[in-house]
Amino acid sequence: MELARATWTDVADLETDLAVVPVGSTEQHGPHAPLGTDWFAAEAIAEAGIERFDGEVVRAPTIPIGIAEEHRHFPGTMWVSEETFQAYVREAVASLAYHGFDRVVLVNGHGGNVDALRTAAARITRRDDSYAVPFTWFDAVGEHSADMGHGGPLETSLIAHLEPDLIREDRLEEANAGAADSWGEWVSYANLAYDAAEFTENGVVGDPTEGGPERGEELLELAAEALARLLEAVRERDVTRPERR
Repeated sequence: MELARATWTDVADLETDLAVVPVGSTEQHGPHAPLGTDWFAAEAIAEAGIERFDGEVVRAPTIPIGIAEEHRHFPGTMWVSEETFQAYVREAVASLAYHGFDRVVLVNGHGGNVDALRTAAARITRRDDSYAVPFTWFDAVGEHSADMGHGGPLETSLIAHLEPDLIREDRLEEANAGAADSWGEWVSYANLAYDAAEFTENGVVGDPTEGGPERGEELLELAAEALARLLEAVRERDVTRPERR
C-alpha cells in the first residue's frame, strides 16, 4: 500500500508490521541526467520490489533530500547535514512504528547516504521501537555494481528505462568527455578530494554512454528481486535484541 494515497481508515485495516521508506537525494548528475535521479531510482525500485514480494507492505513517501554537500558547486543541488538527515530518518521511522509498522527497510539511491543510513538504522534498532535495515540498490545488481559511478552507466541506464524523456541524449557525449574515470583523488589509499568539482569537470564519473534502457530494465529487475528477498528476510527475522553477555 502506498501510504500517501491511502486514507487513515485504509491504514487502520492493514495487518502488517512491514514498511519501506525510499531515500534519495536532489543533486547534480551531469549535464544529461536529472537532479532527481537518486530519489526517482529509490522510489521505482521500492515499488518494483514490493510488487515481487509475497506479502503486504506499506510504502512511505520518499525522502528526496540527503547528504550531498560534495555536489554543492553544481546548481540545483540540495543537501542537509548528516545530523539533520539521520534525525529526520529516525523520527520518520518512529512515526511509522507508532502505528505498528516497526520493521522498516530504507531503500537508498544515493552513495552519500550510505554510511549515515547504516548509523541511523543501528540507532533505531538499538534504542527505538523498530528494526531498520538500509538497502542500497546499486550494491545489489551483481556484476553491474562494478560500473557504478555518478551520472554514469548505471544511473543513466536506469533513468533511461524509467523516465526516458529525462535523459538528454544529445548531451551524452559531452557528459562522457567531461567525466572522471573514478570517484576521488587517491594516494596511499587516502582520498585527497572532498568535493566532486575537484576531480570531475561536469559532475560525471564513468561513461554514461555504456548502457541504455535495456540495461536499465535489467538493473531494475535485479534490484527489485534483491529487495523482495530482503523484505522476506526482514519479515521472518527474530528482532528481539540479544542479552548482554
